[in-house]
Amino acid sequence: MITVDQIRGVALALPRTTEHLIHDHVKFRVGKIVYVSISPDETLMGFGYPKEERAALVALEPGKFVMPRPSDERFNWVRVRLSAIDEAEMRELVVESWRMVVPKKVSALIP
Repeated sequence: MITVDQIRGVALALPRTTEHLIHDHVKFRVGKIVYVSISPDETLMGFGYPKEERAALVALEPGKFVMPRPSDERFNWVRVRLSAIDEAEMRELVVESWRMVVPKKVSALIP
């Protein structure tokens, strides 16, 4: 299973990222925008994802992806079960959600 330390290693290597502990959730953000959040029990990772596409993502792989909590449905957000992904997929999810919140010139720094 993917660990918080593995996620931290990827997220903190991305420009402008800071880590915060908010209501027992480890969160990574750029400025005030959170792009990754880890549940207190470390079983789920929420990440930025286009809200118009998330229902299809969850329907495609319901054992892996989970809709956001009702309070988060207004955001571009979806969750993934950390036990259902490997390190390469975690890296892709973290980097792509980071790309959603940084300027294109900053995003271009990471291949």
